Amino acid sequence: MNLPNKLTLLRIGLVPIFMAFLLIESLGTAGRYLALGVFILAAITDALDGYIARKEGLVTNLGKFIDPLADKLLISAALIALVDMQIISAWPAIIIIAREFAVTGLRVLAAAEGIVIAASNLGKYKTNAQIFAIIALILGLPFSQVLLWIAVILTLISGIDYLLKSKELISDERLEQR
Repeated sequence: MNLPNKLTLLRIGLVPIFMAFLLIESLGTAGRYLALGVFILAAITDALDGYIARKEGLVTNLGKFIDPLADKLLISAALIALVDMQIISAWPAIIIIAREFAVTGLRVLAAAEGIVIAASNLGKYKTNAQIFAIIALILGLPFSQVLLWIAVILTLISGIDYLLKSKELISDERLEQR
Protein backbone atom coordinates (compact mmCIF):
# COMPACT_ATOMS: atom_id res chain seq x y z
CA MET A 1 0.00 0.00 0.00
CA ASN A 2 1.78 3.12 -1.22
CA LEU A 3 1.30 6.72 -0.06
CA PRO A 4 -0.98 7.86 -2.91
CA ASN A 5 -3.34 4.93 -2.27
CA LYS A 6 -3.30 5.68 1.46
CA LEU A 7 -4.25 9.29 0.71
CA THR A 8 -7.09 8.08 -1.51
CA LEU A 9 -8.35 5.76 1.23
CA LEU A 10 -8.13 8.69 3.66
CA ARG A 11 -10.35 10.69 1.29
CA ILE A 12 -12.91 7.87 1.32
CA GLY A 13 -12.75 7.78 5.12
CA LEU A 14 -13.31 11.53 5.30
CA VAL A 15 -16.66 11.30 3.48
CA PRO A 16 -18.76 10.14 6.47
CA ILE A 17 -17.00 12.67 8.74
CA PHE A 18 -17.78 15.44 6.25
CA MET A 19 -21.40 14.31 6.07
CA ALA A 20 -21.79 14.15 9.85
CA PHE A 21 -20.46 17.68 10.35
CA LEU A 22 -22.62 19.03 7.54
CA LEU A 23 -25.88 17.28 8.38
CA ILE A 24 -26.02 17.22 12.19
CA GLU A 25 -28.20 20.26 12.70
CA SER A 26 -27.26 20.74 16.35
CA LEU A 27 -23.72 21.64 15.23
CA GLY A 28 -25.09 24.68 13.41
CA THR A 29 -22.65 27.04 11.74
CA ALA A 30 -19.69 25.38 13.46
CA GLY A 31 -20.67 22.09 11.81
CA ARG A 32 -20.72 23.76 8.41
CA TYR A 33 -17.22 25.15 8.88
CA LEU A 34 -15.92 21.83 10.20
CA ALA A 35 -17.52 20.10 7.19
CA LEU A 36 -15.92 22.66 4.90
CA GLY A 37 -12.50 22.00 6.46
CA VAL A 38 -12.92 18.24 6.02
CA PHE A 39 -14.11 18.73 2.43
CA ILE A 40 -11.11 20.93 1.59
CA LEU A 41 -8.75 18.42 3.20
CA ALA A 42 -10.31 15.65 1.11
CA ALA A 43 -9.99 17.78 -2.04
CA ILE A 44 -6.32 18.41 -1.25
CA THR A 45 -5.71 14.67 -0.91
CA ASP A 46 -7.20 14.29 -4.40
CA ALA A 47 -4.63 16.64 -5.89
CA LEU A 48 -1.80 15.30 -3.75
CA ASP A 49 -2.30 11.58 -4.38
CA GLY A 50 -2.22 11.98 -8.14
CA TYR A 51 0.79 14.28 -8.04
CA ILE A 52 2.78 11.92 -5.82
CA ALA A 53 1.77 8.84 -7.83
CA ARG A 54 2.92 10.39 -11.12
CA LYS A 55 6.07 12.05 -9.72
CA GLU A 56 7.29 9.00 -7.82
CA GLY A 57 6.15 6.41 -10.38
CA LEU A 58 3.63 4.94 -7.93
CA VAL A 59 0.64 4.64 -10.26
CA THR A 60 -1.08 1.32 -9.53
CA ASN A 61 -4.15 -0.51 -10.81
CA LEU A 62 -5.66 -0.14 -7.32
CA GLY A 63 -5.08 3.60 -7.46
CA LYS A 64 -6.61 3.84 -10.94
CA PHE A 65 -9.73 2.19 -9.50
CA ILE A 66 -10.10 3.78 -6.07
CA ASP A 67 -9.10 7.36 -6.96
CA PRO A 68 -12.08 8.05 -9.24
CA LEU A 69 -14.30 6.12 -6.81
CA ALA A 70 -13.18 8.35 -3.94
CA ASP A 71 -13.88 11.46 -6.04
CA LYS A 72 -17.36 10.22 -6.92
CA LEU A 73 -18.16 9.37 -3.29
CA LEU A 74 -17.04 12.78 -2.04
CA ILE A 75 -18.80 14.83 -4.72
CA SER A 76 -21.99 12.72 -4.67
CA ALA A 77 -22.21 12.84 -0.87
CA ALA A 78 -21.76 16.61 -0.89
CA LEU A 79 -24.40 17.14 -3.58
CA ILE A 80 -26.92 14.85 -1.88
CA ALA A 81 -26.35 16.65 1.43
CA LEU A 82 -26.82 20.04 -0.26
CA VAL A 83 -30.09 18.83 -1.77
CA ASP A 84 -31.19 17.54 1.64
CA MET A 85 -30.33 20.92 3.18
CA GLN A 86 -32.36 22.61 0.40
CA ILE A 87 -29.35 24.63 -0.71
CA ILE A 88 -29.54 23.28 -4.27
CA SER A 89 -32.28 21.69 -6.30
CA ALA A 90 -32.06 18.03 -7.17
CA TRP A 91 -31.49 18.66 -10.90
CA PRO A 92 -27.80 19.60 -10.84
CA ALA A 93 -27.08 16.76 -8.41
CA ILE A 94 -28.90 14.26 -10.63
CA ILE A 95 -27.07 15.45 -13.76
CA ILE A 96 -23.65 15.27 -12.10
CA ILE A 97 -24.24 11.91 -10.41
CA ALA A 98 -25.78 10.39 -13.56
CA ARG A 99 -22.72 11.41 -15.58
CA GLU A 100 -20.48 9.79 -12.97
CA PHE A 101 -22.41 6.51 -13.21
CA ALA A 102 -22.30 6.61 -17.03
CA VAL A 103 -18.55 7.23 -17.18
CA THR A 104 -17.91 4.58 -14.53
CA GLY A 105 -19.95 2.13 -16.60
CA LEU A 106 -17.87 2.96 -19.68
CA ARG A 107 -14.67 2.46 -17.71
CA VAL A 108 -15.88 -0.93 -16.45
CA LEU A 109 -16.75 -2.01 -20.00
CA ALA A 110 -13.36 -0.82 -21.21
CA ALA A 111 -11.53 -2.58 -18.38
CA ALA A 112 -13.31 -5.83 -19.25
CA GLU A 113 -11.75 -5.52 -22.72
CA GLY A 114 -8.33 -4.61 -21.34
CA ILE A 115 -8.69 -0.97 -22.31
CA VAL A 116 -7.85 1.82 -19.86
CA ILE A 117 -9.75 5.07 -20.32
CA ALA A 118 -7.49 7.67 -18.78
CA ALA A 119 -8.85 10.74 -17.06
CA SER A 120 -8.98 13.64 -19.49
CA ASN A 121 -8.15 17.26 -18.81
CA LEU A 122 -11.86 18.01 -19.21
CA GLY A 123 -12.58 15.54 -16.41
CA LYS A 124 -10.04 17.29 -14.20
CA TYR A 125 -11.56 20.70 -14.95
CA LYS A 126 -14.97 19.25 -14.19
CA THR A 127 -13.83 17.93 -10.83
CA ASN A 128 -12.21 21.25 -9.91
CA ALA A 129 -15.34 23.16 -10.90
CA GLN A 130 -17.46 20.82 -8.77
CA ILE A 131 -15.13 21.25 -5.78
CA PHE A 132 -15.14 25.06 -6.02
CA ALA A 133 -18.92 25.12 -6.45
CA ILE A 134 -19.44 22.90 -3.40
CA ILE A 135 -17.12 25.07 -1.30
CA ALA A 136 -19.01 28.20 -2.39
CA LEU A 137 -22.37 26.53 -1.68
CA ILE A 138 -21.31 25.45 1.81
CA LEU A 139 -20.13 28.99 2.51
CA GLY A 140 -23.38 30.40 1.09
CA LEU A 141 -21.57 32.74 -1.29
CA PRO A 142 -23.87 34.74 -3.58
CA PHE A 143 -22.36 33.40 -6.82
CA SER A 144 -22.39 29.77 -5.71
CA GLN A 145 -25.36 28.77 -7.87
CA VAL A 146 -23.58 30.17 -10.94
CA LEU A 147 -20.49 28.10 -10.07
CA LEU A 148 -22.70 25.05 -9.66
CA TRP A 149 -24.20 25.44 -13.13
CA ILE A 150 -20.74 26.00 -14.62
CA ALA A 151 -19.77 22.69 -12.99
CA VAL A 152 -22.89 21.06 -14.47
CA ILE A 153 -22.01 22.32 -17.96
CA LEU A 154 -18.41 21.07 -17.64
CA THR A 155 -19.78 17.78 -16.32
CA LEU A 156 -21.98 17.36 -19.39
CA ILE A 157 -19.20 18.36 -21.79
CA SER A 158 -16.71 15.95 -20.21
CA GLY A 159 -19.35 13.20 -20.22
CA ILE A 160 -19.96 13.72 -23.93
CA ASP A 161 -16.18 13.68 -24.47
CA TYR A 162 -15.94 10.28 -22.73
CA LEU A 163 -18.84 8.96 -24.83
CA LEU A 164 -17.21 10.10 -28.06
CA LYS A 165 -13.86 8.59 -27.04
CA SER A 166 -15.68 5.35 -26.20
CA LYS A 167 -17.81 5.20 -29.35
CA GLU A 168 -15.86 2.27 -30.81
CA LEU A 169 -16.00 0.41 -27.50
CA ILE A 170 -19.76 0.90 -27.18
CA SER A 171 -20.40 -0.32 -30.74
CA ASP A 172 -17.99 -3.25 -30.40
CA GLU A 173 -19.75 -6.44 -31.52
CA ARG A 174 -17.97 -8.46 -28.82
CA LEU A 175 -19.86 -6.49 -26.18
CA GLU A 176 -23.17 -6.95 -27.97
CA GLN A 177 -22.69 -10.73 -27.93
CA ARG A 178 -22.32 -10.84 -24.15
